[in-house]
Amino acid sequence: MRRTMGVAAASAVVVLAAGCGGGGPQSSGDQKLTGDKIVLGVLNDQSGAYSELSGKNSVAAVEMAIADFTAKYGDKAVTTDITVETADHQNKPDVANSKAQEMYDRKGVDLILDVPTSSAALKVADVAKEKKKLYFNIGAATTDLTGKSCNKYTFHYAYDTYMLANGTGKTTTEQIGKNWYILYPNYAFGQDMEKSFSTAITAAGGTVVGKDGAPFPNTSGDFSTFLLKAPNLNPKPDVLGTMQAGAELVNVVKQYNEFKLRDKGVGLAVGLMFLTDIHSLTPAALAGTTYTDAWYWNFDAKNREFADRFQQKAGTRPTFAHAANYSAALQYLEAVQAAGTDDADAVVKGLEGKTVEDVFLRNGKIRAEDHRVVHDAYLAQVKPQSEVAEPWDYVKVLKTIPAAEAFRAPSADCKL
Repeated sequence: MRRTMGVAAASAVVVLAAGCGGGGPQSSGDQKLTGDKIVLGVLNDQSGAYSELSGKNSVAAVEMAIADFTAKYGDKAVTTDITVETADHQNKPDVANSKAQEMYDRKGVDLILDVPTSSAALKVADVAKEKKKLYFNIGAATTDLTGKSCNKYTFHYAYDTYMLANGTGKTTTEQIGKNWYILYPNYAFGQDMEKSFSTAITAAGGTVVGKDGAPFPNTSGDFSTFLLKAPNLNPKPDVLGTMQAGAELVNVVKQYNEFKLRDKGVGLAVGLMFLTDIHSLTPAALAGTTYTDAWYWNFDAKNREFADRFQQKAGTRPTFAHAANYSAALQYLEAVQAAGTDDADAVVKGLEGKTVEDVFLRNGKIRAEDHRVVHDAYLAQVKPQSEVAEPWDYVKVLKTIPAAEAFRAPSADCKL
């Protein structure tokens, strides 16, 4: 675990912190900042399958949020002593559990951010509930975070399996093919994806003719057993729906192309895809593939301005996970500023029901019922290589899915 200062340059932090005495606005009563500082924790995969789509560059995004918050409020900020703690959970639930406890207990973290890998994300939600500390999940997709595993201190920020299936599953079934073979990573995320996509496919008049759970992590990178099985099913699937993500998705698509499944009448649908996946595979390998995206860096001028600043800092274009981590960190700091305290209960109260409009959240709202953060989503399609005008601009947005339609209604399983 390492500590990084949460602004663009460490020298700037020293200057700002020199005048810090917790002199910002205070809420009613005697609540104030714990130790006159705020510590944000970024807990994610920094070395494995999901390290490119989020990883260390999500730390850069959080640092950008801190810098923007400090610049906005100056000496009127509730504090200018804001730092970042980071840790690699290695996509392992037990490691995520221990790192979360260490962040809250030993590192003084007020808010944990990111946490891809649904099994790890659910463990951190348990720790947040036990410690009564804030947790904004960005990287995991399981709907259990706003269902049976919801709690007062956990907010699900960027996307979930319902959003993905509601966009991709429905549209692909209606426009490309009715019969699906689903290949998913056999852990909480993949199991939830399979369930959500099967529901969406059936509702759209389609049929799941076969499904298999592949080991996760798939250390061999070999998915040939499953891919060679697909065209021989009876009935033969029109669509291979792959629910893998990150490096595993890259391997599935490479092998799908190697075995020429498209030529055999089996189209490709991707359950979850990030900009970094397209970059690794090249648009040529995915041209025409339709998927659901939570955010795209070149969607409009507002997104592009953020993406340009992010590229200057991180050396790459941001994925939706990077943009969401920036937004989540910024909205947490705004909530602390408004409350005048980092007391978790007070911050939760200020967040519940809040409407938000920022670079990531369009028509955003933080639902009080289940802490699902709803916002517009996008049906996107990978461009053919001939239409790529500049590096990283690989996608065209086909339509905006309004926030009210993109996410499921609050679940009766959620008891905050």
